[in-house]
Parts: sequence; C-alpha cells; structure tokens
Amino acid sequence: MWLSPIFERFIEKSPVTVIVRALMEVVLAESKLDDLFENTAQTGYTRELLFSTLVKMMTQVVCSVRQSIGAVYKAMSEEIGVSKSAVYDKLNRLEPNVSKALVKSTAIDLARIIHQLGAARRELMPGYRVKILDGNGLGGTEHRLKVLRNNSSGALPGKSLVLLDPSLGLATDIFPCEDGHAQERSLLPEVLETVEAGDLWIGDRNFCTTGFIFGIESQQAFFLLRQHQNLPWTEETELLYSGSSEGGEVFSQTVVISYEGQSCCCRRVVVQLEQPTREGETQIALLTNLPKTDAPSILVARLYRKRWTVETLFQVATETFHCEIKTLGYPRAALFSFCMALVAYNLFSTLKAVLASVHGSDCLEQLSYYYLADELEGTYRGMMIALPSEQWRDLQSKSLTQLSSLLQDWAAVVNLKAFTATKRKPKQKKLKPPYDPAHPHVSTARLLAQKKKSRASPN
Repeated sequence: MWLSPIFERFIEKSPVTVIVRALMEVVLAESKLDDLFENTAQTGYTRELLFSTLVKMMTQVVCSVRQSIGAVYKAMSEEIGVSKSAVYDKLNRLEPNVSKALVKSTAIDLARIIHQLGAARRELMPGYRVKILDGNGLGGTEHRLKVLRNNSSGALPGKSLVLLDPSLGLATDIFPCEDGHAQERSLLPEVLETVEAGDLWIGDRNFCTTGFIFGIESQQAFFLLRQHQNLPWTEETELLYSGSSEGGEVFSQTVVISYEGQSCCCRRVVVQLEQPTREGETQIALLTNLPKTDAPSILVARLYRKRWTVETLFQVATETFHCEIKTLGYPRAALFSFCMALVAYNLFSTLKAVLASVHGSDCLEQLSYYYLADELEGTYRGMMIALPSEQWRDLQSKSLTQLSSLLQDWAAVVNLKAFTATKRKPKQKKLKPPYDPAHPHVSTARLLAQKKKSRASPN
C-alpha cells in the first residue's frame, strides 16, 4: 500500500487513530453495510438515504467526533442529500433486527482479524465456548415525543440482552427489545435459538429459570448461573466445604431441578462472602452442569466472577461511547445508537488486540478505553480533512494477512504510556460533615489560606 507523506505523518503522530479508521474501512465498508440492510430489513427500504450513511453519522456521535446527529447532519448535509427530518425518520423506523445484524456481522469480521493476529485472550475454560450473557436497560430519554410531553415519568426507549465472548473481548450478539418495561426473561426464547453444543453460558440470577436451564441442557451445552431464590430444587447431597477462593469460602452439593416431567442433576456451589454485596447479601449460590473433572467448585466460583466483564462493557459503552443519546426518544433509534456503541466498543477492543499482538498481552488490561477514544476524538476530524475517504479504500482489497501486517506496523509506533489507565486507590468511606444553614457558602481561597497559615505557625 503506497502511503502519502501526509498519511505517514498521521501514522507517526496518531497511529491509534489510523488503526481505528482502517478497521472502520474494512468492517464498515459502505457496500457491505448496504447489502446487510437489503438482506435483513423486512419492512424498511432504501430510496435516497443509504443505511451506510446512517452508520457513518452515528459512528461520529458515539465516538464523540461530533456531539449530536444534528451536528453531523450540518457537517454532511451535501453528502447526505436528504432533509434532516428524513434522516430522523429513517432512524426512528430502523428495524431492531437490522441493528442486531450489524453487531453480529462486524463482530465476525473483527474476530477474524484478532485470530489472524494471534491476539485472542486466554480461554476461561479450555474446551468450552464461553458466552457471558447480561441485560442492559437504556436510560430515560428527553420528553420530545408528543406522547411523552404530558408524562413526568422516565421514558424508557428499550432494553436488550448482550452476549460477550471473553476470549475475544467482543460483544458478539444482541437481543434487542423496544419495550423498556419488558422482562429480560421474555427474551430468553430468542437466546435459546442460538445455543450450540459445547457452549458454556454464564449469567446472573435473572436468567436462572427452569426453561432456560433445560433449553441449554437439550442442546448438550452447559450453564453457570447464579441461583434465583424462586427456582425450585431438591437436595441430593449435603453442602460440603470445597476450599477458599477470592472473596470467600466455597461449598458445594448435588441438587435436582425438575421441569415438565424432566429432571436435571447439577451442582450447587455456594460462596460465603468475606464482604457483603451492595444488597447486603452474605452468600451467593451458583448452579452449573459442568463436570467436576473439568471445573472444580472453586474454579466455578472464579468463573462466575468473570461475569463482571459484561458490566464493564456496559460502563464503557455508556460513558465512553455514549450509547444513550437522550434526544433519541423513539425505541428503534435508541436501540440503533446502543448497537453502534457496541460496534465502537468492538473496534477499540480489536485495537487493543492489535497493540497486544505487538507489545505483549499484558497491555490488554492496562490500556484505557477512555484515553484511546479521547485520541480518536481529538484527531479524527482533522485527519479526515487531510486524508479523505478515497485514500482509505485500498484497504478493502487487502487480504487478511496483508491487513494484519499493516496494522501491526502501525501499532509498533504507538506510545502505550499515553493510553495507560490511571490506577486509583480504593475509596474510603467518610462521614459527610453536617450542613450549617448559617454558612451556606465558603470561600475556597480563605480556607486554603487558613490551612497554609496554620502549617506555618510554630505552634
């Protein structure tokens, strides 16, 4: 690939931005996105505004290159070629299955790159395809829609279940729902359609239902779920001590679960916690059908702790990639923005994998999504002025091997120290000082001066 002097300059000064833009060019190619829409949309159709244009616009918003869809429209109005209302109308009508397909398709492409780089993470359970499932409810939107203007309650635009592959660090699937009040469990039948033999599904107690457990069992797959208190079970053996693990003492027993005339024998692992949870619970109980030979009870307890990886994903998607755009009140538009935030998360997870393939796997946990995204935010717009889209299209014709080699060449010049997460000391609980109504305000400068004076005083 021939690179202009300007291109070389950006590789030298902001290789992170170049790598992310290169990944976008490959996995978010316009022709690929428009074909995905045509093959997936059931009622939607294309007239003048392409699906790839919506993706390009939303990418800039979730990555904070621009602050809103309106701001993107003003910058791209000539390229878009339709009115702003037409843009919002298409966003509001975009079918959830199209957004779902976007997450799955791009995750598959990025997974290929990670495997080509040899940058997959260490497997949590060798011999099993570990899938971590968790739910996410979108935050309340502004009351811009007519049906919301006379309603003071929080307007919830939807929720979803998200699937994380911990070996890749990618959100590989999503099960979106437009009803913000729907139970997460109502989406489990759709999830069960994706279960395959050899899977290991890890989830919290919301997914601990007899239907889900037996659905996984019927596919010769495995589960590790936190026990819900309403799940019926019968004790087969007494609870026996298994050893200690991070956070507490581990006990286990054999139990039987029944459902529609069928029985399932599984293990119940109980962790007596050293510190209570936020809800004040002193123990957690887990249910699993993993063989003891592959997963002793202490390992089961450790595996469940990895479920927090998904919650970290949601935090990054919310705080760094702005998955909740409060001005998008229509459920379909809000779910699309969330899916685009997952795509952005996956792009940056792949960026971390590229860097790890060059600088070593230790940097995976040290690199901060916040600082990486901040680099893109500060450089992207200027780079796209100096290097317009035409100069990136050659990347689409590259083989996987050629592309991976280019990405690693660019990653070699990245200064990792600029993107390392800052370690903070654990917060200590402090009593809040009493409020003095006689002194509702204080002067910071005077307080600092008093402190300085007291230090200087010999007494």
